[in-house]
Amino acid sequence: MTTITIYKDSNQEYREFTCYGHADYAPAGRFSFTGKRKPDILCASVSVLVINTINALEELAGEKMTVSENQEDGIITCRFEERLQEKSVFLLDAMVYGLQTLSRDYGKKYLQVKFEEV
Repeated sequence: MTTITIYKDSNQEYREFTCYGHADYAPAGRFSFTGKRKPDILCASVSVLVINTINALEELAGEKMTVSENQEDGIITCRFEERLQEKSVFLLDAMVYGLQTLSRDYGKKYLQVKFEEV
């Protein structure tokens, strides 16, 4: 299962988010015609949303943040160094909306989105 935790402060401002784990939505043993394991569509969707948002925050909005990752364990952490601009909040709101939609569509067995106050 993939768990995404969104951390907000007492003013409900984004401070950090962490994505952990693999969804394991694709059935085990499924292979393509090339003999390679088929990619997990849910993991791919989560990755696109999360990585695109991080890239947009950095390249388009110029936000300062610390990003760490471990592909093997499926971990991405993004910590914001300063208060976010309005356009950055919108980008994160769009990411959260997409992740919550995936969780509803594919099931909380595979993807959970949580919120914590820091």
